[in-house]
Amino acid sequence: MAKKWLAIYSRPRWEKKVNQLLLEKGFESYCPLNKVRRKWSDRMKVVEEPLFKSYVFVKVNEEDRTAVRMTPGVINFVYWEGKPAVIKEKEINAIKRFLNEYENVEVQPMNIEVHQRVKITTGPLMDQEGEVLSLQRKMVKVAIDSLGYVLVAYIDRTKLTSARPE
Repeated sequence: MAKKWLAIYSRPRWEKKVNQLLLEKGFESYCPLNKVRRKWSDRMKVVEEPLFKSYVFVKVNEEDRTAVRMTPGVINFVYWEGKPAVIKEKEINAIKRFLNEYENVEVQPMNIEVHQRVKITTGPLMDQEGEVLSLQRKMVKVAIDSLGYVLVAYIDRTKLTSARPE
């Protein structure tokens, strides 16, 4: 059976540890890390925090699910409509490109509304289509659907073009 990216719900603040344990078991695992600037009394420092609190992604087939679930720190798979949430490979790659380009990314729960479809013309998300959930000055919310979240980045309006519905 083909391997698919699934979302795991982990113990709070165990995302990096769960990711490391899964890698040590030989699984392909991904914990998206957000670069965040933190201010201490004497300096500014960039730290890496998990983008999705208590979420880690793992690429497995059905037979490997029990071994993943038995990993310390793993609570369960994230379910969507009664089945483990499957994340598309292109969405995992889009998250990776997004995080390589931007710091201080926000994650917000997605309110699904029908708005204009757009295509990004330049940058790390080039040729990605998305639904504009809101536009404020230069802020565009780009929807990555699988988990029901929205990644938010400051993208210049001139880097967007209208996309025809499929």
